[in-house]
Amino acid sequence: MMNRLNAFFKSLLLIELLKGMALTGRYLFARKITVQFPEERTPMSPRFRGLHALRRYPNGEERCIACKLCEAVCPALAITIDMEERADGTRRTTRYDIDLTKCIFCGFCEESCPVDSIVETRIFDYHGEKRGDLNYNKAMLLAVGDKHEEQIARDKAADAPYR
Repeated sequence: MMNRLNAFFKSLLLIELLKGMALTGRYLFARKITVQFPEERTPMSPRFRGLHALRRYPNGEERCIACKLCEAVCPALAITIDMEERADGTRRTTRYDIDLTKCIFCGFCEESCPVDSIVETRIFDYHGEKRGDLNYNKAMLLAVGDKHEEQIARDKAADAPYR
Protein backbone atom coordinates (compact mmCIF):
# COMPACT_ATOMS: atom_id res chain seq x y z
CA MET A 1 0.00 0.00 0.00
CA MET A 2 2.81 2.40 0.92
CA ASN A 3 4.62 1.76 -2.41
CA ARG A 4 1.48 2.57 -4.36
CA LEU A 5 0.94 5.77 -2.37
CA ASN A 6 4.59 6.75 -2.87
CA ALA A 7 4.32 6.12 -6.64
CA PHE A 8 1.10 8.18 -6.79
CA PHE A 9 2.74 11.23 -5.20
CA LYS A 10 5.85 10.91 -7.39
CA SER A 11 3.70 10.92 -10.51
CA LEU A 12 1.45 13.71 -9.17
CA LEU A 13 4.39 15.98 -8.33
CA LEU A 14 6.30 15.09 -11.53
CA ILE A 15 9.53 14.28 -9.69
CA GLU A 16 11.17 12.86 -12.83
CA LEU A 17 10.41 16.04 -14.73
CA LEU A 18 11.90 18.17 -11.98
CA LYS A 19 15.06 16.03 -11.91
CA GLY A 20 15.42 16.44 -15.67
CA MET A 21 14.90 20.20 -15.47
CA ALA A 22 17.53 20.41 -12.70
CA LEU A 23 20.02 18.57 -14.91
CA THR A 24 19.23 20.90 -17.81
CA GLY A 25 19.57 23.95 -15.58
CA ARG A 26 22.95 22.76 -14.34
CA TYR A 27 24.34 22.71 -17.90
CA LEU A 28 22.42 25.79 -19.04
CA PHE A 29 24.62 28.12 -17.02
CA ALA A 30 27.88 26.19 -17.33
CA ARG A 31 30.72 27.55 -19.50
CA LYS A 32 30.31 26.46 -23.12
CA ILE A 33 33.20 24.75 -24.90
CA THR A 34 33.14 25.47 -28.62
CA VAL A 35 36.05 25.03 -30.98
CA GLN A 36 36.29 27.66 -33.71
CA PHE A 37 37.44 25.12 -36.31
CA PRO A 38 39.58 26.82 -38.92
CA GLU A 39 41.47 28.87 -36.34
CA GLU A 40 41.54 26.32 -33.50
CA ARG A 41 42.32 22.61 -33.74
CA THR A 42 41.47 19.93 -31.24
CA PRO A 43 44.18 17.50 -30.12
CA MET A 44 44.64 14.57 -32.48
CA SER A 45 45.84 11.04 -31.82
CA PRO A 46 49.08 9.85 -33.44
CA ARG A 47 47.01 6.93 -34.75
CA PHE A 48 44.62 9.16 -36.70
CA ARG A 49 44.01 7.84 -40.22
CA GLY A 50 43.80 10.61 -42.78
CA LEU A 51 45.39 11.32 -46.14
CA HIS A 52 47.82 8.68 -47.41
CA ALA A 53 51.50 9.34 -48.03
CA LEU A 54 54.46 7.40 -49.39
CA ARG A 55 57.70 7.70 -47.44
CA ARG A 56 61.35 7.74 -48.47
CA TYR A 57 64.51 6.50 -46.80
CA PRO A 58 66.86 9.20 -45.42
CA ASN A 59 69.03 8.81 -48.55
CA GLY A 60 66.07 9.89 -50.73
CA GLU A 61 65.15 6.49 -52.17
CA GLU A 62 61.50 5.54 -51.97
CA ARG A 63 60.70 2.86 -49.42
CA CYS A 64 58.12 0.92 -51.43
CA ILE A 65 59.52 -2.44 -52.56
CA ALA A 66 56.48 -3.30 -54.72
CA CYS A 67 55.47 -6.32 -52.67
CA LYS A 68 51.81 -5.48 -53.43
CA LEU A 69 50.64 -6.49 -49.96
CA CYS A 70 48.74 -3.23 -49.53
CA GLU A 71 46.97 -3.77 -52.84
CA ALA A 72 46.06 -7.33 -51.85
CA VAL A 73 44.79 -6.44 -48.38
CA CYS A 74 42.72 -3.38 -49.40
CA PRO A 75 39.05 -4.31 -48.88
CA ALA A 76 37.82 -1.47 -51.09
CA LEU A 77 40.22 -2.25 -53.98
CA ALA A 78 41.34 1.38 -53.92
CA ILE A 79 45.08 0.74 -54.49
CA THR A 80 46.64 -0.06 -57.87
CA ILE A 81 50.33 -0.93 -58.17
CA ASP A 82 52.50 -1.68 -61.19
CA MET A 83 56.14 -2.60 -60.73
CA GLU A 84 59.30 -3.40 -62.60
CA GLU A 85 62.51 -5.10 -61.65
CA ARG A 86 65.69 -3.07 -61.72
CA ALA A 87 69.04 -4.17 -63.10
CA ASP A 88 70.30 -4.91 -59.57
CA GLY A 89 67.38 -7.31 -58.96
CA THR A 90 65.32 -5.07 -56.66
CA ARG A 91 61.71 -4.22 -57.40
CA ARG A 92 60.27 -0.72 -57.41
CA THR A 93 56.89 0.67 -58.34
CA THR A 94 56.28 2.37 -61.63
CA ARG A 95 52.69 3.16 -60.70
CA TYR A 96 51.15 3.56 -57.24
CA ASP A 97 47.61 4.94 -57.32
CA ILE A 98 45.06 5.34 -54.54
CA ASP A 99 41.46 6.27 -55.30
CA LEU A 100 40.36 8.15 -52.18
CA THR A 101 36.72 8.03 -53.28
CA LYS A 102 36.87 4.25 -52.79
CA CYS A 103 39.16 4.20 -49.75
CA ILE A 104 37.49 3.48 -46.40
CA PHE A 105 40.56 4.55 -44.37
CA CYS A 106 40.74 1.22 -42.55
CA GLY A 107 44.53 1.32 -42.19
CA PHE A 108 45.10 -2.22 -43.50
CA CYS A 109 47.53 -0.93 -46.14
CA GLU A 110 49.65 0.71 -43.45
CA GLU A 111 49.58 -2.38 -41.23
CA SER A 112 50.54 -4.75 -44.04
CA CYS A 113 53.53 -2.76 -45.32
CA PRO A 114 56.78 -4.45 -44.25
CA VAL A 115 58.92 -1.31 -44.76
CA ASP A 116 56.50 1.40 -43.48
CA SER A 117 56.26 2.87 -46.96
CA ILE A 118 52.55 3.71 -47.07
CA VAL A 119 51.21 5.62 -44.07
CA GLU A 120 48.07 7.51 -43.23
CA THR A 121 48.84 11.01 -42.00
CA ARG A 122 46.93 13.32 -39.70
CA ILE A 123 45.75 15.41 -42.66
CA PHE A 124 41.97 15.37 -42.78
CA ASP A 125 41.11 18.70 -44.38
CA TYR A 126 41.66 18.00 -48.07
CA HIS A 127 39.11 18.05 -50.83
CA GLY A 128 38.56 17.54 -54.52
CA GLU A 129 36.39 19.70 -56.72
CA LYS A 130 36.18 17.14 -59.50
CA ARG A 131 36.00 13.37 -59.33
CA GLY A 132 39.56 12.88 -60.55
CA ASP A 133 41.03 15.21 -57.92
CA LEU A 134 40.92 12.43 -55.32
CA ASN A 135 42.91 9.95 -57.41
CA TYR A 136 46.38 10.22 -55.92
CA ASN A 137 49.30 8.91 -57.95
CA LYS A 138 52.82 8.04 -56.87
CA ALA A 139 54.24 11.54 -57.32
CA MET A 140 51.44 13.13 -55.30
CA LEU A 141 51.76 10.57 -52.50
CA LEU A 142 55.54 11.04 -52.35
CA ALA A 143 55.06 14.83 -52.22
CA VAL A 144 52.70 14.46 -49.24
CA GLY A 145 55.21 12.18 -47.54
CA ASP A 146 58.13 14.55 -48.17
CA LYS A 147 56.19 17.53 -46.85
CA HIS A 148 55.03 15.84 -43.64
CA GLU A 149 57.90 13.42 -42.93
CA GLU A 150 58.74 14.97 -39.56
CA GLN A 151 55.18 14.57 -38.27
CA ILE A 152 54.94 11.04 -39.68
CA ALA A 153 58.20 10.04 -37.98
CA ARG A 154 57.02 11.50 -34.64
CA ASP A 155 53.70 9.64 -34.93
CA LYS A 156 55.46 6.36 -35.74
CA ALA A 157 57.79 6.82 -32.76
CA ALA A 158 54.89 7.58 -30.42
CA ASP A 159 53.00 4.51 -31.62
CA ALA A 160 56.02 2.14 -31.59
CA PRO A 161 55.55 0.84 -28.01
CA TYR A 162 52.05 -0.39 -28.88
CA ARG A 163 53.03 -2.41 -31.96
